Amino acid sequence: MKIYGLQKLSLVDFPGKTAAVLFTGGCNFRCPFCHNYGLVQDPGEPLDKTEVFEYLKKRAGLLDAVVITGGEPLIHPDIAELIVEVRELGYPVKLDTNGTFPARLAELLTRGLVDYVAMDIKNSREKYYLTAGCDVDLDAVNKSIMILKSGNTEFEFRTTVVQQLHELDDFIKIGEWIKGDVNYYLQCFKDSENVPYGNLSAPSEESMHLYLDAVQKFVPRAALRGI
Repeated sequence: MKIYGLQKLSLVDFPGKTAAVLFTGGCNFRCPFCHNYGLVQDPGEPLDKTEVFEYLKKRAGLLDAVVITGGEPLIHPDIAELIVEVRELGYPVKLDTNGTFPARLAELLTRGLVDYVAMDIKNSREKYYLTAGCDVDLDAVNKSIMILKSGNTEFEFRTTVVQQLHELDDFIKIGEWIKGDVNYYLQCFKDSENVPYGNLSAPSEESMHLYLDAVQKFVPRAALRGI
């Protein structure tokens, strides 16, 4: 299992914990607002895995956890092996996923390999393909939603909100889709030089609050993040 990036310290990627972040390469989506698009298109040479794990060993007891993100980590059949190696160092693991590999997600949860999951909800069903930049198996996404909601692993749903891709009706539909006593975060798009399309922008703070109000009718614990 190859690792293409390491953020040595994050205070925001694992709620309530200091974490190192490991980046896998490759993704089955082509989101136009992706901040890690290089990892999707051309991840380059992988890091020396031995050096990565030497760092994690040295930081054991100082770091609280490890986050595995991408790209899409679950695109890799051997993702469980990487997680096992991390857990053997004593770290809890958070997994970021787009939810299109429900069987692989279910296996990790059944084996107790993941302590926290953050799953992206890209948009309403009707506009999912537009936001993901490709055709999407929505049945797989829905299965992942149900797996998380019916399981015992702590999780959150989240949507990166882009002015050109989202509108109020989308959040009404998302709320109806994921409704219940779950954590759901709306996070405002932030442009950067790594984003593949330069014509995207963040919605206004007023719009973000309108979207949140719409969602909270179905998901009372929904909240804004990064505003």
